[in-house]
Amino acid sequence: MNPTKDLIEVYIARGEAEANIIKALLESYGIPSLLKSQAAPSVHAFAVDDMGQVSVMVRSMDADDARELINPKTETETTEEQG
Repeated sequence: MNPTKDLIEVYIARGEAEANIIKALLESYGIPSLLKSQAAPSVHAFAVDDMGQVSVMVRSMDADDARELINPKTETETTEEQG
């Protein structure tokens, strides 16, 4: 069984530091996450443009909650949706 089979990308960070902040936020709310990158870890400090992108992955059952934590709706958006 592949443990990463059920993972969904919920955020693309511009670098490893940003990805680690998002990971810490999610895990502080009990949502386990995994960071995935195409670049070697030693390259992240020198990455420019899209080279240093890091995907933040969570279980599919946690995806909606994770997205809400990462990009919470403002009070104005919530009010507009209701009425």
